[in-house]
Amino acid sequence: MQYNFYNTMSKENITFRIDSDQKAALDAIAAGMNRDRSYVLNEAVATYLQMYQWQIEEIQKGIAEADAGDFASDEEVKATFARLTNAD
Repeated sequence: MQYNFYNTMSKENITFRIDSDQKAALDAIAAGMNRDRSYVLNEAVATYLQMYQWQIEEIQKGIAEADAGDFASDEEVKATFARLTNAD
């Protein structure tokens, strides 16, 4: 499921510096999509945030599991490693 931040949230202006080659590539992508630069930037930021928010949540889950002592046994690790290294 893709969440489109661009159309559902209030908008604010921000300013940042970008390499001229990246700006040219961004403009080419926008032109190819028949969209403006802001649309492409908002889509890129939304994708970036979605990816890293997922990653942070997974790391936090892993830390919670480790804090709870929820580890794989040596036997489970060996069996998984053997299964993965003997795959055809």
